[in-house]
Amino acid sequence: MSSEELHELQEHAEHAKHDPSLAPVSLTMAILAVLVAIVSLLGHRAATEAVLNQARAADQWAYYQAKSIRGHEDKLFASLTNVVPAGNSEAVAKIREDYLKESERYTEEQKEIEAKAHELEKDVAVEQRRADRFDLGEVFLEIALVITSITLLSGRRIFWHLGLLMGMIGIALAATGFLVR
Repeated sequence: MSSEELHELQEHAEHAKHDPSLAPVSLTMAILAVLVAIVSLLGHRAATEAVLNQARAADQWAYYQAKSIRGHEDKLFASLTNVVPAGNSEAVAKIREDYLKESERYTEEQKEIEAKAHELEKDVAVEQRRADRFDLGEVFLEIALVITSITLLSGRRIFWHLGLLMGMIGIALAATGFLVR
């Protein structure tokens, strides 16, 4: 919340001192401002977590690729042992077998790495959906704050009621962010 918004809330509170019937409106605005700040923070945290998970997934895919390259190199080297003349064919056969085993090990490790990368990608999607819910809730809470403030300018309670309705929608939308799985 910026210092301008705080100053504006303070002005509204001063105005409400002169007209006690507007005190609930000022209180509603203060509560809405706090809720906007909380939901905004939750949205930023969820978006940050999505970015971090995306980076982790990219790291996993790079690790997967490194294992793939190593496995292909080992297979290639094992294949080359077939065409290279050898003085000791048993030693060459042993080397070939070792490289093929290494290649198989890399292939097995890739399966685990791939599963982890896919899991992280799912986490990215969940956190992004969560951030979207918080952002939408924040929008409705901001709208509620603005509409409620119109009550102080116009003196018409309909704006306060409309602001309360928008605020409840914003709270409900933000709350669904906790339910996203």
